[in-house]
Amino acid sequence: MLIKLLTRLFGTKNDRVIKRLSLVVEQINALEETYKALDDEALQALTPSFKERYVQGESLDDLMPEAFAAVREASRRILEMRHYDSQLIGGMALHSGMIAEMKTGEGKTLVATLPAYLNALTGKGVHVVTVNDYLASRDAEWMGKLYNFMGLTVGNIIHGLDDDQRKAAYNADITYGTNNEFGFDYLRDNMKFSREQLVQRDLNFAIVDEVDSILIDEARTPLIISGPAEQSTQLYGLVDSIMPFFKEEADFTVDEKSRSVTLTDEGVQKAETKLNVENLFDPSNIEVLHHVNQGLKAHYAFKRDTDYIVKDGKVVIVDEFTGRLMEGRRYSEGLHQALEAKEKVRIENENQTLASITFQNYFRMYDTLCGMTGTAMTEAEEFMKIYGLDCLVIPTNKPMIRNDRPDVIYKTRKEKFDAVAEEIINVHKTGQPVLVGTISIDMSEQLSKKLSKKGVKHEVLNAKHHGKEAEIVAMAGQKGAVTLSTNMAGRGTDIVLGEGVTELGGLYILGTERHDSRRIDNQLRGRSGRQGDPGISRYFLSLEDDLLRIFGGERITAIMERLGLEDGEPIEHRLISRAIENAQRKVEGHNFDIRKHILEYDDVMNKQREVIYRQRREALRGGDLHDEVLRMVEGIAWNISSQVAVEKALPASWDWESFNQLMGSHFNTTLTVDSSGNDLTRDTLSELVNEHVLAIMNGKEALIGSEQFRQLERYVILQTVDNHWKDHLLSMDHLKEGVGLRGYAQQNPLIVYKKEGFEMFQAMIERIQEEVVAILFRIQIAEPEQVEEVNPDRNQSDLSYSHNEGGATKQPARKADSKVGRNDPCSCGSGKKYKKCCGQA
Repeated sequence: MLIKLLTRLFGTKNDRVIKRLSLVVEQINALEETYKALDDEALQALTPSFKERYVQGESLDDLMPEAFAAVREASRRILEMRHYDSQLIGGMALHSGMIAEMKTGEGKTLVATLPAYLNALTGKGVHVVTVNDYLASRDAEWMGKLYNFMGLTVGNIIHGLDDDQRKAAYNADITYGTNNEFGFDYLRDNMKFSREQLVQRDLNFAIVDEVDSILIDEARTPLIISGPAEQSTQLYGLVDSIMPFFKEEADFTVDEKSRSVTLTDEGVQKAETKLNVENLFDPSNIEVLHHVNQGLKAHYAFKRDTDYIVKDGKVVIVDEFTGRLMEGRRYSEGLHQALEAKEKVRIENENQTLASITFQNYFRMYDTLCGMTGTAMTEAEEFMKIYGLDCLVIPTNKPMIRNDRPDVIYKTRKEKFDAVAEEIINVHKTGQPVLVGTISIDMSEQLSKKLSKKGVKHEVLNAKHHGKEAEIVAMAGQKGAVTLSTNMAGRGTDIVLGEGVTELGGLYILGTERHDSRRIDNQLRGRSGRQGDPGISRYFLSLEDDLLRIFGGERITAIMERLGLEDGEPIEHRLISRAIENAQRKVEGHNFDIRKHILEYDDVMNKQREVIYRQRREALRGGDLHDEVLRMVEGIAWNISSQVAVEKALPASWDWESFNQLMGSHFNTTLTVDSSGNDLTRDTLSELVNEHVLAIMNGKEALIGSEQFRQLERYVILQTVDNHWKDHLLSMDHLKEGVGLRGYAQQNPLIVYKKEGFEMFQAMIERIQEEVVAILFRIQIAEPEQVEEVNPDRNQSDLSYSHNEGGATKQPARKADSKVGRNDPCSCGSGKKYKKCCGQA
């Protein structure tokens, strides 16, 4: 009662914010006549003036009234559209980093020009995000006229652009594009090998159109970039075929404690001969070296029926502590495939995820995020908890007069569709346009057949052709029009009423089924009643609809039976509509919990992703990673001395044999240390190691010069990081799949995932450092005239992009191997004939 009283006295929070922003609207309106009096040149001159004032320290908030007034005047001249006061409020809400809920037809596209112009004055870039290429292109061209008049540049990111075109678009003041394109460009940039290849700038200010669709509906499925796994699979088989030629001690040594295998010089030479590789330690052969190491480890450090078993044609890990089978788990970094090659079972094509991110975590990286939609308040809690975004309901320019009628409920689905068809025919006879919303394409096609038999001319919409779709939706308000559409089709395009339709009652929205989310239902309703137009909306339901069947169907059935309703006779009552909305709230809450659960797990991965990508980006921008290499070398030197130097023992008794093994495996060298005295300590040994190996490194650098050695260091680090990061992503996926079972052991799966994920990440960082140092010290430097520039570019055509349920990725088909006959044994090592293995793809 007290809350209601206070609300009546002081208004809601929404009312108070609108009141405060209305005071700024008065300031903007006060400038209107002054700006109208300016000629075009004087109006355009305001942009450099605003930029200069910003550089001098004036805030965007202080510039806002003048900047908004300038945009409004430019729009009036160029687009012949003057921003309403309600649109100014919407623009201020966006600039403040809020979500503006604006009804359909209130001009959200024009609203975005206000904060986009204001924030573009910083020179840091503004991204306007839409749901499809058609809308991105339409809005960039349409609103681009306004921005260009005011001296700003506009870019458009759509599918099919090359890197140069993308870079130019991102360097524009304002960039339009789809959520998928922005996200994939971010991931691609974090796979590049030079600063010049980056296309995106820092993520500054984003305006997300249809924000609920992008940040909520698509939040459960990540963007994934995958590479073709079959290349690696064939390489595992090839490497496995040469393993019998290697002899322990002569070609490699095994450290049983750490289960690591180190090639000797003879082993390196043997691998190069067998694989027809000129230099195994050449930067371009890092992948081959990795496979050889994993093959040796599989054959000589892991034992069948001890570390793993072969069951039903699969390699299954045996838990070293419990002896139980760990089905569903796989060794990382290609070791599992190497074991599969060793045991001549099918080498599984791992989903080689190279990079992935959820929209939730991508958009949270922007300095300022805001959005617009016609339906936000039903998801206000999620917007605040996940993104920290407040929602503000913007008042309509004209009062809403649409008549939202109570739902009509039938016993069976057949009765419902008979009634729907009859209603459409009756309304169509009057000339009033009808937009029929269905929740599936299949349902709209069934209804289409029914109408065709009755001779009713109509259009059927689905989400396959955005350009054509927008045209059909735009015509849906014409006299006599009947349009069947899935609930989301044509989103972003206004339905303008044709001549004489207002007198007929406006657009009739007929829903054939309630969606799980009230928001989707409200979007369909919002198609009608734009800008003060009349309109009608009504939902036709049946007890066989999924929502009613699962939630509360029995109770409503009992009411219908008590009323003694005949077949085909509907029930209509606002209490039932309210019961349905309560059911929808339950489903929405459940879906929110799922998205929150997914985000909790992805947040663990996101922290790791931020570390890797931040260091990677710094590497590209700085270019010089020599200090990082020196830190790696110093760290490994310290680790070696720590393992050898025993406190309170004389240096002569230290394990010098292990010392030289460690020096050989890490630095490809040996070091004779005078251990006769007693003044040798762990610290002084570490310094001796460091001095010795740095002298070797400086010698390599002197051969080719500092500049090329810096380039080599950068390439080795980036390539090694990418290889290990790719494998780490796979390991984390397997951990997430298996961690759910920990709940049965009274463990919190999320806590286990965080703990083990962190340990795996730390282990990966250590492996990266060890591998980078090992490669740099084993690498053979050619004479200066023989050195070729490293070209690390990935072939973008080899990458696959996905954003769908489960992250399933369509991989390119295998290419036929011209060296292998159809009836020859397959080169992948499966033991099958080529035509029945890799050749059948």
